[in-house]
Amino acid sequence: MAVIKNNNTGKWEVRTYYKDIFTGERKQKTKRGFNKKSEAKAWEEAFKLQRDENLDMPMEAFVEIYLADISPKLKENSLMTKRYIIEEKILPYLGKMKLQEIKPSHVMKWQNEIMTHMSAHGRSYSPVYLKTIHNQLSAIFNHAEKMYGLRNNPARQAGNMGKEKNGEMFFWTKEEYLQFIEGVADKPLSYYAFQILYWCGIRCGELLALTAEDFDFEKKTLRINKSYQRIKGKDVITTPKTEKSNRIIVMPDFLNYELKDFLERLYKPDPSDRIFQISKSYLHHEMDRGVKNTGVKRIRIHDLRHSHVSLLINMGYSALAIGDRIGHEAVKITYRYAHLFPTIQTDMANKLNQEMEEAFYVGKE
Repeated sequence: MAVIKNNNTGKWEVRTYYKDIFTGERKQKTKRGFNKKSEAKAWEEAFKLQRDENLDMPMEAFVEIYLADISPKLKENSLMTKRYIIEEKILPYLGKMKLQEIKPSHVMKWQNEIMTHMSAHGRSYSPVYLKTIHNQLSAIFNHAEKMYGLRNNPARQAGNMGKEKNGEMFFWTKEEYLQFIEGVADKPLSYYAFQILYWCGIRCGELLALTAEDFDFEKKTLRINKSYQRIKGKDVITTPKTEKSNRIIVMPDFLNYELKDFLERLYKPDPSDRIFQISKSYLHHEMDRGVKNTGVKRIRIHDLRHSHVSLLINMGYSALAIGDRIGHEAVKITYRYAHLFPTIQTDMANKLNQEMEEAFYVGKE
C-alpha cells in the first residue's frame, strides 16, 4: 500500500493491492482526491478492514459492503431511497464510529437527534418517516449480524422510534367520487385516468405504465405487469411493487365500454406506448382542480385505491377476494382498511338486534 501526493492536483491518493476472493488474482485499487494525508490513510485502513470483513471498520465503510450486497436485489428507485436515508440521516451521526463498537446508547442519542430535527419550514419528521429511518439503520445492523458475524443489533436493542402507519386513512364514498369526477370530465385524459384508479384500485405507477396491449375488451380485463417511475429525469418501466401485484383485473361493463371507446379515438397509438403519458404531478393538479370545482374533500391520489377497497368491503366482499384484485401480498394488509366504513359496525349491530328480536318473538309463539 502507498499513500502519495499527486503533484498535478495537489491531492492525496491511495494505491493498494488485494486478492480477489473468487479468482485469487492480485488486483490494484486506487482512490484519489483526498485533501489531507490523514484522510487518505483513514480510507486505506478502512479498505483493508473491508477486504478482511473486519467489523472494526467504520460504519460508513460497512455501508459500502451492505449496499453492494443488496443492490442487485433492489429496484433503482428503492435503492435511491435507501442511499438518501443512509447518507443524510445516518452516516452524519454514526458513520465514523466502528461498527462493532456502536451501542444501544449511541442509537438512542441518534434517535433523539433525529426526532428533534426541524426542516427548513420548521416541521419535524412524521412518525411514519421516523419509523422508516430507524428501520433502515436496523437493516444495516441486521445484515452485519446475519452475514458478517456482528454479535447483536444495537438498533433493535434500543427500540423503535416513530410508528409504522398513520392512524387515519382518507377515502371517498361512491357518492363523493361520482361528484368529483364531474369536475374533471372536460379533460378525457384526466377523466379516464381517475376512472381506472377508482374503479380498478390500481396504483398510480401501474396506471402510468399501461399500454393498449394491457386491455382485452373481449374478456373485459386489464393486465397489470409493470410500473412507471420517473428516475433522474428519465422514464423507467419496472416490474410491479410485489410478485402478487402481477394480476388480471376484470373491469365492470361500463368502464370496459368507456375505455374501448377512448382507445379507439386515440390517433393510432402504438400497442406498446404508454397510454397516459402524464406525470404524477399532473394527477395531483387535476385532483386539486376537481376538488375546487365540486367542493369534495381533498384526498391523496393513493387514497383512490383506499376508496376502491372500502367500496368493495362495503359491498360485502372478503378480504381474500379484495386482496387478489388489488394485488396485496397478504390478507392482513387488506384487513387494515376495514375501519374505513364505520357504518358497517352499525349495520352489524342492527342485524344482531334483529336476530335477537326474531328469536324472542319465536320463543313467545
